[in-house]
This record gives sequence, C-alpha cells and structure tokens, in this order.
Amino acid sequence: MAVENCTVVTDFILLGLSGRRDVQQGLFVLFLLVYGITVIANLGMILLISMDPRLHTPMYYFLSNLSFCDVCYSSSVSPKMLADFLSEQKKIAYNLCVVQMFFFGAFAAVDCVMLSVMAYDRYVAICNPLLYTVTMSRRVCIQLVATAYTIGFMDVTIFTYCTVQMSFCNSNIINHFFCDVPPLVALSTSDTTTSEIAMTVSCSCVVGSSVITVLLSYSYIITTILRMKSAAGRRKAFSTCASHLTAVAIFYGTLFFMYFRPSSSYSMDTDKIASVFYTVVIPMLNPLIYSLRNKDVKGALKKAVGTKLCTG
Repeated sequence: MAVENCTVVTDFILLGLSGRRDVQQGLFVLFLLVYGITVIANLGMILLISMDPRLHTPMYYFLSNLSFCDVCYSSSVSPKMLADFLSEQKKIAYNLCVVQMFFFGAFAAVDCVMLSVMAYDRYVAICNPLLYTVTMSRRVCIQLVATAYTIGFMDVTIFTYCTVQMSFCNSNIINHFFCDVPPLVALSTSDTTTSEIAMTVSCSCVVGSSVITVLLSYSYIITTILRMKSAAGRRKAFSTCASHLTAVAIFYGTLFFMYFRPSSSYSMDTDKIASVFYTVVIPMLNPLIYSLRNKDVKGALKKAVGTKLCTG
C-alpha cells in the first residue's frame, strides 16, 4: 500500500475483555479489588522492609525492588482498563498507547531480570554462605539492581522504536485490553519482518539470560541441599528458596505460555486471559507469596502490627 494513501492513526480503540455491559461492570468490581490489593500489598511490603532492621539484607532489598516493579507495571495497565469498563468508547491516543506499552514493557522486563538476580542471591547464600556478606555487599546489590533496570529499559526501547516505525492504515481497533506489542504487530499494515526479528532477538536475550541464570543457580542450590547431612539444614535451606521458586514458576510459566508456544495454537481470547494473569494477577500474588511463606516477613508484620496496636 502506498504511503500517501495511508491515513495517520491518531488513536486506537481497545475491544477490552468483553463487549457485554453487565460483564464489564462485574469485571470492574473484581479488578478494582485485585488492583487495590496489589498496590496495598506491594507498597506495604516496601514499607515493612524499610522499617524493620532485620529485613535490611540483600534478599529483601531485591524483594522491595520487585514489589516496586510490580506496582509500576500493574499501574501502567490497570487504571486504564478499569476506566474502560465504565466507558462506552474505549479509546486511547496513539501517543498514550506508545507510553503505556513502554512502561509496561520496561517494568515487566525489569521484573524478569530481578527474579534472576534474586536466584543468584539465593545461590550465594546457600552454596557460599561464608562469603555471602562479601560477595553480596551493598555496592554489588546496587549494581545488580541498576543492571536489571538498565537491561529492562534498553530492551523496551528497542521494542518501542520498532513499533513506532510501523504503519496502521486499515484499522485502529486493537483486540486487546491494553497496548501490547503482539496485537499492534498484528494490526500493522507495513512489513514487520525486520521489527519482529529485532524484537525477538532482544526479548530472547533478556528472557534467555534470566532463565539460564535461574536454572544454573537452582541446579547448584539443589545439589548443595542434597549433599547436606542434616535434615533440619535441608529444610531450612529449601524454605529460604520456596517463596522465590513459587514466584519464578508462576512468572516464567506464564511468560513461556504467552510467547513460546506454537503459532498454530495462538488465540486472541487465550492471550487475553494469559495477559490478565501476568499484568494483574501476578503483581498481586508476589507479595502474598513472600508474606505467607516467609517467617521473617510474617515476624516483621506481627511486630509492626503489635507496635501499632500498642501505640494506638
């Protein structure tokens, strides 16, 4: 199609999760509750870690950054989605669509890398406990977090650049509830081959390196735990990893389901459900997983609540 015949798209229309008004109202109540829990639980986790000196360790420093990312990437999607449930026309300006895609992608990528950083932290703590304080010094922790943010934002910058080079001539209707890369690529009328290759390589590098780090870390961790002679020692070592393993399994499991399954099995409705899970549900689950399965966090929470009741 000739460029001169292409009308410039100034906004997109999001089809959302459902076209039925009664269903949308029910979804609004449900997702408002989920988003409220997400914000309160993650900000509560950050506040709890900053207040309790016992949680001033590398593991909880990384966890507070994970909670921050969860709030940010959920907030890049949920408020707009909630507003669309109550509106007749689910429009989003082209520029705002790009901004939403950028911040969601950035914090999701940082989340992905942060989970691998936390796996490395558990590897050092269990496999090299005598060198833990030296290896995971404050300077190293800051550098690891800075690296996670740098990788995440560089990755999404490539995605954003490739997306803004695309043309949208035939339609401005996105069959999704937020601006994500796959539906925009599907909507584009220009040749997206080069962009798709660049985005695939970039995504594969980030996800691949993160998954390899997690797998290597836990292969060494499991080997070390199995070599422990004390059953109590094995239980204690495994309990320090249980929360992180659960979060890793949920996050990467959803990620692989979304982007690494055969193209013949792709369905937009299935993609929407999976997208709801990793954009809305996972950010809510992470702080709950770490608080319910972690003795240190539960102890700090009881102490904070007890102190508040006594002073109140």
